[in-house]
Amino acid sequence: MAAFEYTALNPKGRQERGVLEADSARHARQLLRDKDLIPTRVDSSASTSSSTPTGFDFGASLSSFDRVLFIRQLATLVGSSMPIEEALKAVAEQTEKQRVATLIMAVRSKVLEGYTLAASLREHPRSFNTLFCSTVAAGEQSGYLSKVLENLADYIERQYEATSSVKGALFYPIAVLVLAFFIVGALMVYVVPDMVNVIVDSGQQLPWFTLILIDFSDFLAKFWWLLLGLIAALVVFIRSLLSRPRPKLQWDKFKFKLPLIARVTRNSNAASFTNTLSILTRSGVPLVDAMAIAGDVVSNTWLQAGLVKATQTVSEGVALKTSLEEVGEFPPMMLHMIAAGEQSGELDEMLSRVAVFQQKEVERILGAVLKLIEPAMLLIMGGIVLFIVMAVMLPMLSMNQMV
Repeated sequence: MAAFEYTALNPKGRQERGVLEADSARHARQLLRDKDLIPTRVDSSASTSSSTPTGFDFGASLSSFDRVLFIRQLATLVGSSMPIEEALKAVAEQTEKQRVATLIMAVRSKVLEGYTLAASLREHPRSFNTLFCSTVAAGEQSGYLSKVLENLADYIERQYEATSSVKGALFYPIAVLVLAFFIVGALMVYVVPDMVNVIVDSGQQLPWFTLILIDFSDFLAKFWWLLLGLIAALVVFIRSLLSRPRPKLQWDKFKFKLPLIARVTRNSNAASFTNTLSILTRSGVPLVDAMAIAGDVVSNTWLQAGLVKATQTVSEGVALKTSLEEVGEFPPMMLHMIAAGEQSGELDEMLSRVAVFQQKEVERILGAVLKLIEPAMLLIMGGIVLFIVMAVMLPMLSMNQMV
């Protein structure tokens, strides 16, 4: 059976939407009529949530939160010995979002056709990345799918919580910055010109900072659209430049030379790599294959190139610690813990500990930076406001003294 997304009218004339399984679109319409529903649209979920041959997925996709709920619910149901197709159906019925239910039912349809769960998930690359599909495939091959899904659920939940905490911490500074930008802009365009005109009409000599304020205020009033256009063009140019392989590689390499960004980049990529490697090795994936997959998960292209060489070195029989040490961009603590894991025979457990340690280190650094950003922004905005006040008030005080 295939999954069909439908829109129908109930006996009261209200529109209803949902997903059902049927042998064909005609069969789906018949099932709807049997439920006293008048179908107005019936589409196969495969056509609404499938990827194109070029690799782009224009259909439904899961958000980070939806992905966390999906994998946790699926892991729980599979762990209770429920068949995959029944577990997928239960998860689809549990969700209140139709686009999520449509995607899950599309995955279930592929499973019912005889495809593995991993192969069915690969049909939706926007929702399930390489790590997700490769881990599920390893669980299916090893026979420990429920345990693998539990490990994957824990990993995705940790990632989601870390990302949410950073976004939450960034919300206040960004909101203050945007608000301050609009307030200062409004002052410069609507308030300052009227006050400056009074000073200019008095005919007295103006201080240099007042002249700067006048020129800048006139520029904003006349050419604010040009300034916004230049900023937008700069953003587009930078994004276009970084989308090219060579500039992107050089920028990612340069990140490791910047004082604070280097620590965040090094630790965050180390956490992603070791966490992925831990999950895959615990799932029964050979170390060389696991390194190849984990290398693709790393976001830094310069580090990816180094990991490709390290993977080749490990395949030749060199120890993991030695191979990663040659990359030259991993924290020493991580390398020593990996060496200890190799010597004790508990590499996967040690990799998991390394990932947790590196992730906490990233959160600690970002937390410290965010705590410094807020007072720094207040000082900057206070300095700008003070400059405006001084540029306007000093000539006015001089006018009073003359009078």
